[in-house]
Amino acid sequence: MRAVVQRVSSARVTVAGETTGEIGRGLLVLLGVAQGDTPADAQWLAEKIVSLRIFEDDAGKMNLAVRDLGGGILVVSQFTLFASTRKGTRPSFNDAAKPDLAIPLYEAFNGFASAALGRPVATGRFAAMMDVALVNDGPVTIVIDSKVRE
Repeated sequence: MRAVVQRVSSARVTVAGETTGEIGRGLLVLLGVAQGDTPADAQWLAEKIVSLRIFEDDAGKMNLAVRDLGGGILVVSQFTLFASTRKGTRPSFNDAAKPDLAIPLYEAFNGFASAALGRPVATGRFAAMMDVALVNDGPVTIVIDSKVRE
């Protein structure tokens, strides 16, 4: 699994004009599921993201996690995170998991993130055309891959 994590002041996802998920201060997570990913990847990545200390404390240092400040998490499925541009200029998405694997792992990630956060996470709608609006805070943007545990 691969995630692009953005620290935000606010974020919202709409599908056909309907808001499906919205948060104030917190994290917007663009989440891609790859072929071969497992529930263990979902759990590790969810717990890592919820524990990331990327919010400033009173001294101005990045020492606080989203759960420390009562922030929200908005998770948006993003199969394009596994695009390959090795050949030509049209990306290939062969490394992205097919829906029969991706949907249960996306839902598992959301469950693990909710449990680690202590409250539900907001979400987009899997496989829908979504409009994502955000106010990036910092900006702080981090890419995390469950197969490259740095």
